Amino acid sequence: MVFDPHSAQLGQESALAGAVRTLEAAVAALGDGAPDGGERFDEALRRLGGVLGPAGEAESAAVGPRLAALLTDTPPFPRAHLAMMAGACVERGADPAACADGVLAGLREALTGALLLLDRWAETGGTGTAEAGGADDSDGDALPDPDEDDPGRAHARIAEPGRLDAWHAHRAVAGWWTLDLWQRAAFALCTHVTVRRAARAAGVTEVLTGLIDRYRERCERHDLKGLRYLLAALDDEPLLVLHRPSGTGYLLRMDALTDNFQLHTLLAEALIGGGHLPGTRPDPEVVALSRTRWLDGRRFIATGAFNLVAPDGGWIWNEGMPEDIPVVDGVRTLVLDPQPYERSWAAGRFVEQVPGDLRLERVLPAEEAAARLAAASPALPFERAVR
Repeated sequence: MVFDPHSAQLGQESALAGAVRTLEAAVAALGDGAPDGGERFDEALRRLGGVLGPAGEAESAAVGPRLAALLTDTPPFPRAHLAMMAGACVERGADPAACADGVLAGLREALTGALLLLDRWAETGGTGTAEAGGADDSDGDALPDPDEDDPGRAHARIAEPGRLDAWHAHRAVAGWWTLDLWQRAAFALCTHVTVRRAARAAGVTEVLTGLIDRYRERCERHDLKGLRYLLAALDDEPLLVLHRPSGTGYLLRMDALTDNFQLHTLLAEALIGGGHLPGTRPDPEVVALSRTRWLDGRRFIATGAFNLVAPDGGWIWNEGMPEDIPVVDGVRTLVLDPQPYERSWAAGRFVEQVPGDLRLERVLPAEEAAARLAAASPALPFERAVR
């Protein structure tokens, strides 16, 4: 018999399609209250996990929205694993917008649950220290380690009649234990501009970033920094830049910039490299790494050209995000001052998966630039800026 790779591929795709149909039926059985619903669901999810990895890109892309549609009716713990599978399908070409609502809603629920667990852990005498948790924690006061500890014990600790019923305790534990999976699935979707724009327009971004900020202020167990920067990316966003030493002004447009080191490099390229301001043009390799190029093992050093300052005199730190730049008269406005000290950093983008750019649209007329600069406060001294 002659081997037909096309037929083999069809067979592989049929296995994935069959696994998805089986999972859909299992979810329906759960909703109908079938006695064996839980067992059928667990088996269907395991089957899907076994065939999704080797499946082809085209078929994986096709089933992504079907998986995302099942999230709402899936139990809390396995829901996160299903979200990861939907995210994997997006990475293989599935429509990210069609998968986004369920994944971002699940992320919101997980964050809310994790924050609730933090509250109840503290109320029950916990230390709130994530790093000391795990199987070796003899006093049980440290926050639980999702990789080591028993979620049942955590549930028993935080559930209390009259304060937190069993269902909400279950949601809190599920959020804590699955948050890493949710943030990874959400990250895969939010690398797409269509998802970021829709989430921002619907107010979802504001809610999620608020929850993430609250979580990061209290705990470092789950690494949410990359997702936080990605959610804050500004797409097709105007930026008004005033250069105080020369009295000139520029209107630029930001696309998917996620960190201010990246912004700083691209400002220097647009304004110094474009011949509008004096100074040393950034190395082309540094610029490429700030736009589209991935790190390849070589190390390139970027150097600062300006001090980034808000119109009220506060400093805009390179370690921050472009969303830190305040909006004045409807447009984000940034003042460039001379550097008070030399700066350098490893070139690149904090979120490599997202290409970024900064384009100069026009030079402001001298009168407009002068008027806007006159309204800007001097930069705060370093000692006050760091407070």
